[in-house]
Amino acid sequence: MLEPTIITWILIIVGLTIYVFPLYIQILAVRNPHSQKVKDLLIGKGEDYVDRTHFLFCHGTGWADLIMQFPPLAIGSIGVVLGRAWGYLLWMAVASIAIYISIVLWFIDREYVYPKCGPLAFYTYYWGIWVYWSVAVIAYCLFRFNGVVF
Repeated sequence: MLEPTIITWILIIVGLTIYVFPLYIQILAVRNPHSQKVKDLLIGKGEDYVDRTHFLFCHGTGWADLIMQFPPLAIGSIGVVLGRAWGYLLWMAVASIAIYISIVLWFIDREYVYPKCGPLAFYTYYWGIWVYWSVAVIAYCLFRFNGVVF
């Protein structure tokens, strides 16, 4: 059993906190992808999708997040709190997905989002925070699986 530590709780709180707003946006994007509110949140105030492919990518990632990202994050967090190995494995899966999609989105959104928000916001909040959290989670899980407690 892998009892939670203060680091566990920090990672849980940070993870759930950074995923609340994207969960809200993805629910809106799946329900009404052409609404101006969704476009304002996903692309930028007053902006529109560049083309049909851009729209389909945004809509598809909304569905993918709702199916493959948020449920394993919530269930994995419960497993981690309970000290179960499967919780840590789900966390590593979620973190791997987050790193993958963040790298893809860095290349896709740099052209549209980066100029509007600048480097600090782009590489910290807009996409960087998920990479930083994910790397921390994967490292923490690997340490815990190898008997390191901190």
